[in-house]
Amino acid sequence: MVRLQILDALDRKILAAMDGDPRLPIMVLAQRLGIARGTVQSRLERMTASGALRPNSSRVVPAALGRGVAAAVSAELDQSHLDEAIAALEQIPEVLECHAPAGDTDLLIRVVATSPDDLYRVSEEIRLCPGIVRTSTSMFLREVIPYRTTRLLSD
Repeated sequence: MVRLQILDALDRKILAAMDGDPRLPIMVLAQRLGIARGTVQSRLERMTASGALRPNSSRVVPAALGRGVAAAVSAELDQSHLDEAIAALEQIPEVLECHAPAGDTDLLIRVVATSPDDLYRVSEEIRLCPGIVRTSTSMFLREVIPYRTTRLLSD
C-alpha cells in the first residue's frame, strides 16, 4: 500500500506554478522557481508515486465526453456485501467517485450521464449491484463552484 505524501511548501510552490500551465517543461519550471531541475523532477515523481496527485484524466470535464448530466446517488447497503458492491461499482464507467460518509447513507456516488434517461439507466445499474438495497438519485442542475485545490496550495 502506497502512503499518501503530505505536500510541503516547495511541493505546493511547484504545483501552484504548474497550475497555470501544466505542460510547462520541467527545465523552465525549475528556472522560474530558482531550483534544480532534478529537484522538480524527483518531487513530481514522488508526489505521483505517493498518490498525492490525481491521474491526468481527472482534468477532463465529463461534458466534453458527451456526459453533461451529473448526479449524486446515495446508496443503502447490506453491510455484509460491501466489498462486492464496491467491486461492481468500479465496473460502471459513469461512476466518477464513491465515498462512505457518516450518517444514514452508506455510499455517496458521483456519476455522470448523457441525458436524464441515461441517468436513469446508470442509477438502475447501481441499484442492481450486489449488496445495494436502496438508492436515491439527485441530479445536479449546474456546477456553481468547480472542483478546485488551487487556493489550498497557498496555505
